[in-house]
Amino acid sequence: MANTFSLNKEFDILVIGSGLGGLVSALVLAKEGLKVCVLEKNNQYGGNLQTFSRDKLIFDTGVHYLGGLSKGQNLHQYFSYLGIMDDLQLEQMADDGYDRITFGDHQTEYPHAQGYDNFVEQLAQHFPEERENLQNYCEEIQRVCSQFPRYNLVGKENYNEEILHLNTRRFIESITPNRTLQSVLLGSNFLYAGDSENVPFYVHALTVNSYIQSAYKCTQGGSQISKLLIRRLREHGAEVHKHSEVSEFIFNENQVLTGVKTSAGKEYRAKNFISNIEIRSAINLIGEDRLKKSFLNRIKSWEPVSSCFSVYLVLKPQAIPEFNYNIYHFSNEESVWNAHRYQKNAWPENYMLSSTRSKRHPDFAESLTVISYMDFDEVEAWKNTFNTVVEEQDRGEGYEKFKLEKAEKMIAAVEKKIPDLRKSVKRIYTSSPLSYRDYIGSFNGNMYGYMKSSENPLKTMVSPKTKIDNLFLTGQSVNMHGILGCTIGAFNTCGEILGKEVVDERLIQLINKNNGEEN
Repeated sequence: MANTFSLNKEFDILVIGSGLGGLVSALVLAKEGLKVCVLEKNNQYGGNLQTFSRDKLIFDTGVHYLGGLSKGQNLHQYFSYLGIMDDLQLEQMADDGYDRITFGDHQTEYPHAQGYDNFVEQLAQHFPEERENLQNYCEEIQRVCSQFPRYNLVGKENYNEEILHLNTRRFIESITPNRTLQSVLLGSNFLYAGDSENVPFYVHALTVNSYIQSAYKCTQGGSQISKLLIRRLREHGAEVHKHSEVSEFIFNENQVLTGVKTSAGKEYRAKNFISNIEIRSAINLIGEDRLKKSFLNRIKSWEPVSSCFSVYLVLKPQAIPEFNYNIYHFSNEESVWNAHRYQKNAWPENYMLSSTRSKRHPDFAESLTVISYMDFDEVEAWKNTFNTVVEEQDRGEGYEKFKLEKAEKMIAAVEKKIPDLRKSVKRIYTSSPLSYRDYIGSFNGNMYGYMKSSENPLKTMVSPKTKIDNLFLTGQSVNMHGILGCTIGAFNTCGEILGKEVVDERLIQLINKNNGEEN
């Protein structure tokens, strides 16, 4: 369906950036009959949902698995409301261990299983004397999640201050004195960038709860989510434009935001605007003089979470058996607490490893993805280069050499777990913090926005409503990250525009409909 463009057209809503938060916000509002337009600077929509193809295989850049997608669970209900659930191509991961946690040279793989009873059961086989503590851990995870607005679609309106201040380290240490079990429970903390010492416990709880409920892989890559959302947007009459980087906000003489200008010189007018871009980029477009100094200083004081380096391995046919789970490996049990703080000479001290099933030989893997933390300062030498499909730039031989050396180190580390891995590899591809910065638009290539602290949890919480009356925020650089976090954030943003009661009413109708179908 071709998009038409008219300089005279005014939209009800203009969304800047097509990450998950932007697309969900756009679709919720389009379903309400509003005239919506989405502008994306890149060649591909979807932010962290983007995929790329090499050797006719699909690789994910950000979304490697999803949680809470079984019938009745929260993400399933949100995606059902958006009209994309039934078209997603999914494969449920291993029931008795969708994630496996490993340490050093030890052969033991500690499982995180699906379903709370099963989660306890599988870990109790390794820690029989800890069964009651594991049950307490599971109960507390669920209690904390139930306290969050929109986690269960409707219900709670405000954050519980006491829960915001609960610290992950202190909580885990209060659950069990067993140091190995503590490390196992924290083993998937790569999903919130590995800082279990300072991060509030709610971040850990919200993250792991979804996967314990149910864990799935997108069999055709995470980009199918953005493609389906865009299809639904167009069905509701919305316009979606790529290669449209917003370079300027247009304010009238009363300092009211009336439109935007793209780097190609096109102007788009709207009544309301939603920014789904990195919050620092949004501030540059607004102009610092239009914002309170206290707000600016708070944003500038935020520390980005770590970035990462990814190695994508195309495998020779029938070389490595497929495994339907992720491996989170750590050099030792203690390194789990601050996994993102690594020694450069010992890199990679930890990694996440996942496989993709071969279509022709289902018992074997066709590719592997390995990801480890990487600080932006490791690629500082090339920070002034910019390279995307839209705007290609060669970063030079030094950069290629750097990536090759890192890939070799990563393969050597994984080879301790998969002997002769190197012999099974057909081709190697990589992405660095620069790739994430350029394609996703995140500050210094950070994976999940900004570091949160239980000491001052409100510091990194930002209202979707800004001081500019008709400008709203959504996406991972404000509040929660991840598929569920960004989806919930988008519904909160829409609540500010439509009224919370309207969004609640729509979701209650959905819940009642689903309950009726189940009965």
